[in-house]
Amino acid sequence: MRVPVVQHTTRRQRARRRRALWTGGELLVTVGLVLLLLVVHQLWWTNREARRGAERKVEALEREWGDGATGDGATGKGSGDDGDSGTSVSAATPGPDPGSGTSTRQQAASTRQSSPSWSQAYAILTIPRLGLRVPVAEGVSKQDVLNKGYVGHYRGTGQPGQAGNFALAGHRNTHGEPFRYVNRLRAKDLVEVETRSATYTYAVDKTLPQTSARDSGVVRPIPRSIVKPGYGYSEPGYYITLTTCTPEYTSRYRLVVWGKLVSMRPR
Repeated sequence: MRVPVVQHTTRRQRARRRRALWTGGELLVTVGLVLLLLVVHQLWWTNREARRGAERKVEALEREWGDGATGDGATGKGSGDDGDSGTSVSAATPGPDPGSGTSTRQQAASTRQSSPSWSQAYAILTIPRLGLRVPVAEGVSKQDVLNKGYVGHYRGTGQPGQAGNFALAGHRNTHGEPFRYVNRLRAKDLVEVETRSATYTYAVDKTLPQTSARDSGVVRPIPRSIVKPGYGYSEPGYYITLTTCTPEYTSRYRLVVWGKLVSMRPR
């Protein structure tokens, strides 16, 4: 009976294969752990930190307004270029008097205009149905505004209570995800915007479930989709627009919710 002879080269080849398999397995485990940590960071940690920061900013704004202090984010000259058409409401603006015959729109139109500071929070957005209360900052920069858990104001669109379109953007997932459930809003749901001088209440009117990320028509003074012209308005008014990404966990399309101004209450 012949006994097979195992050569040293064969043993070395097998050892190398085992080491390669072991190293490959370790690399796969490491990559898996790194990916898991990234997911945890994006879906939990960024939400936690952004929400805490947004809550602190809301509290700071309330304290500032209560003290009557003048903050750059509320009424100061913006630090952006001179083409900024953003405005905020004068503290001297009178509220609508139900018995005077003066409409809410006329009162809102009489507000004095000044530019909010770039990327600074200057208003508070409250949506009772969603249990949402977050700061509104000038601009829609991810790093300076949206990733902080704030809602961003589209530069060049109207300001709260003004004729035209007060257009806002917010994350739907991660970084506080303030607009996670805006798809749950229905007609007549209320959306409130507080500034240093007044609280403006809008009522949800229409929803555009999905449109292109480049559909600029939805934030125009008379908002109307240029991708789906059947959605939007044809007459001037006092509008608010909420935009966010859709479907969830993607940024391919935009979900849009529109509302109309229904009341104005001075602080």
